[in-house]
Amino acid sequence: MSIWERLVSIVSSTGNALAAVVEAVRTLLEGDPETRRQVAFSVSMIALSAKMAKADGAVSEAEVQAFRDIFKYPDDQAHNVARLYNLARQDVAGYEAYAEKLSGLCVSCNGDCSMLEDIIDGLFHIAKADGALHEKELAFLTRVADIFGMSEQRFRGIMARHVDIGESDPYEVLGVSRKDDFAEIRKRYRALASENHPDRLAARGVPVSLHRVASDRMAALNAAYEAIARERKAA
Repeated sequence: MSIWERLVSIVSSTGNALAAVVEAVRTLLEGDPETRRQVAFSVSMIALSAKMAKADGAVSEAEVQAFRDIFKYPDDQAHNVARLYNLARQDVAGYEAYAEKLSGLCVSCNGDCSMLEDIIDGLFHIAKADGALHEKELAFLTRVADIFGMSEQRFRGIMARHVDIGESDPYEVLGVSRKDDFAEIRKRYRALASENHPDRLAARGVPVSLHRVASDRMAALNAAYEAIARERKAA
């Protein structure tokens, strides 16, 4: 049974509130941690991307394509994915309620949970797909990150990978300060590179299809590190 069929099966057993699926993931799949991680991540992205689209008031074709870039589901599962997406959009529960439930799925249960960062990264990928990050989308993402307990520095680091936020970009991307010595910056860069290794992503339940987003993330980290290295060498 595919992940999408499993999700629809869970929806059928919990009623028409996708928020209930989050709790079902926690309990029904407790004995299958790998599937639990994959399903949890998929539910998170479906629910929050649908809510983000609703908050913005419009869904562009570019955003739909970005969603498909993340979830390369089989053609015969398209109707199941669409059902879950529309269920999330129509659910009376607000996105904050979703975010609060989803934050409880993080294994590490700390404010800078890697799985939750992956979700924010994926949402940025979708939000910017139409060529601009709109004010309502940024407000949505900021609030979700806050509910996730993510530090402002970590959130700004993710945002800097997707949006030009000024001359401090390279430092924002790595989550470091201009006051840090280069050895500390290199240590931070290597830690981020380790976090984004394919094996680490798989362990967090990130679908293989989202590894493309992770590749873009790694390219941004590399570019930031190289820019800082050039700056420090020229100084």
